[in-house]
Amino acid sequence: MKKLIIVILSFVFVSVASAQKVVHGGGYYRPHTVIVGGYAPIYPYGFYGAPFYGYPPYGYGYNSYSRPSKLDMQVEDIKHDYADRIKSVKMDDSLDRKERKAKVRELKQERDNAIYDAKKSYYKS
Repeated sequence: MKKLIIVILSFVFVSVASAQKVVHGGGYYRPHTVIVGGYAPIYPYGFYGAPFYGYPPYGYGYNSYSRPSKLDMQVEDIKHDYADRIKSVKMDDSLDRKERKAKVRELKQERDNAIYDAKKSYYKS
């Protein structure tokens, strides 16, 4: 009888834990207001009081909405280019497995060198 109760309780705990609300992504989630015995509502987070009124006291960070630099765009282009090359080598059936792995390793090394050269030339000029 005790074993049956333990099994049922464990099933209940697991089902309750899996039924909790999950917030995905970068959306803002504000929990429901909790009122305790007629006192003012308690906000676990999201409210900072006067003089902030809902805005974080430390600000939103420095330069959070800036455009990417020329170097960032060059690095992304290099990464996309080599990702395409690596994918095409992986799909190539004319090469055996060892040759494909060696070619992929070589392309990854070339990609890292190209990124290093781009950074080097960006900071030199």
